[in-house]
Amino acid sequence: MFMNPDGDIIYFNNAAEKMTGYSKEEVIGLPCTILDSDTCVILTESGRQKCCSLFEDGTPIYNKKCRIRTKSGRTVYLLKNAVQLKDDNGQVIGAVESMTDITSLYMKELEIEELKQELRQQHWFMGLLGNSVQMHRLYDKIRNAASSDAPVLICGESGTGKELVANAVHQLSSRKEGPFVKMNCASLNEYLLESELFGHKKGSFTGAISDRKGRFEAAHSGSIFLDEIGDMPQAMQVKLLRVLEEKIIERVGEHKPVKVDVRLISATHQDLHELVAKGRFRQDLMYRVNAIIIQTPPLRDRVEDLPLTVAHYLKKISITNDKQIKGLSGPALDVLKNYKWPGNVRQLINALEHAAVTCRTETIDVSDLPDYVFGDNGVVQDEQQDEKNKIQAALNMFKGNRTMAAKHLGISRVTLWKRIKDFNIQV
Repeated sequence: MFMNPDGDIIYFNNAAEKMTGYSKEEVIGLPCTILDSDTCVILTESGRQKCCSLFEDGTPIYNKKCRIRTKSGRTVYLLKNAVQLKDDNGQVIGAVESMTDITSLYMKELEIEELKQELRQQHWFMGLLGNSVQMHRLYDKIRNAASSDAPVLICGESGTGKELVANAVHQLSSRKEGPFVKMNCASLNEYLLESELFGHKKGSFTGAISDRKGRFEAAHSGSIFLDEIGDMPQAMQVKLLRVLEEKIIERVGEHKPVKVDVRLISATHQDLHELVAKGRFRQDLMYRVNAIIIQTPPLRDRVEDLPLTVAHYLKKISITNDKQIKGLSGPALDVLKNYKWPGNVRQLINALEHAAVTCRTETIDVSDLPDYVFGDNGVVQDEQQDEKNKIQAALNMFKGNRTMAAKHLGISRVTLWKRIKDFNIQV
């Protein structure tokens, strides 16, 4: 819109009509205060008064957020720009203002702020969500690990938040001001992995067109997170062991030792003891990386967290997909509770995204859920036998010492005693 030096509207285009609900004929000749902008109108003892810095001192307005009231009384949030118009003699002859409707963006910002407020409640801890006994135990283990500088091994199934745990340990530790560098050991072969972790010298191999700093150097004074360490090639295991023992690295193609001060946090979904028994993982390295063990609980073992988790991610999914989904029907939630979630929270999020796309109302019903949740319920085959084998292996490793075995397994001595009795394990 255009205004004369008195602030009266002299031009109003079609977009302004749609945005405000006023027609050209209704506003032309009237002061711009008719739009009741919170940046142009102030409330005084004598009523609403115009307060316009654009005409008072000529200061242009760039990307200023404001709100106006439409003809119907509805509030619209705007991003506006305004500048003075001058003639050839430099005299002010008016001003032009452009307005962009950002109401939908503003409402999304409010929803995101609501999510942030929700996350500050007691069921949220450093990116991890849950209020069950198992999750509060996990939070305690993270705090304890953060108070030390010893290597941490995070064990758990895929999708249980191992990377979030690693980040939480770093952020709560004395190294929080330092870098947090991540690397997936299963994503590269031995030679590329060595270059990624330790860096390389220009010309050391085909494609090495310049010197490159490795992840360990980049993590100096901070923490390095090695995900899926159980998949690390054996030749690299030897080199990693040396780095942990001597705290020095050598770049590929260079024999100059470089000191590094790094805390190692690693993770695996595999049983390292089984890998050691199969000759796929070095026993001496295992003892180096598992000074502190944190076990992430699977979703099926904390079903009481499911409604909370579903509600949280449904809000995020609704905002992302611009859909108004209020929640799940009772039967739909019961189906999710009965499913075993082998893919854990990551799989739950995928299922909710599928349901959100399928859903045609504000409530997700049974018919909106993906087919696989009605199948075999995702039961992990022979879970009891798997757990029995792990307990037996731990007891064998520590020569029947139940206290050490329980600590290694991440359970209490009483729980271990019950498991030994339930499985009829001979110690």
